Amino acid sequence: MTLLIDSLDETNELSSELMIEIERIIKFAAEKENIMEQSEVSITFVSNERIQEINREYRDKDTPTDVISFAMEELGEGEVELIGEEMPRILGDIIISVPKAKEQANEYGHSFIRELGFLAVHGFLHLLGYDHMTKEEEEVMFTRQREIFDEYGLTR
Repeated sequence: MTLLIDSLDETNELSSELMIEIERIIKFAAEKENIMEQSEVSITFVSNERIQEINREYRDKDTPTDVISFAMEELGEGEVELIGEEMPRILGDIIISVPKAKEQANEYGHSFIRELGFLAVHGFLHLLGYDHMTKEEEEVMFTRQREIFDEYGLTR
């Protein structure tokens, strides 16, 4: 499996070891989801202020959130699907608030790496089309997250 992950820590708060572990978790999730062809995803770690700007601009919600995903494979109105040979599959972007992850790790009583990993996998599953808008979708998505985490070994 070839999954290229472009990681950027805009906060300069995360160690290289932590960044590598998040990439491992995403690659593990990709393997579990049978993302076999060459694919790309970006993960950006930001401040609460930055994620609030993004949330306001793209979701009309003027508040910081923990994770936002932008799937590249979802076609917007008027967009046309590009079909070509040997083109990498660009899954999209995951944006995670580092302060929110720290806050939630404390709130839920688990490690910071566990919370970052959870948010990264949650965002990654959104890129693959999972959602939690209905009770049924939520059950499917959250069950899948739990399975990935249990198998990876990053539990609460």
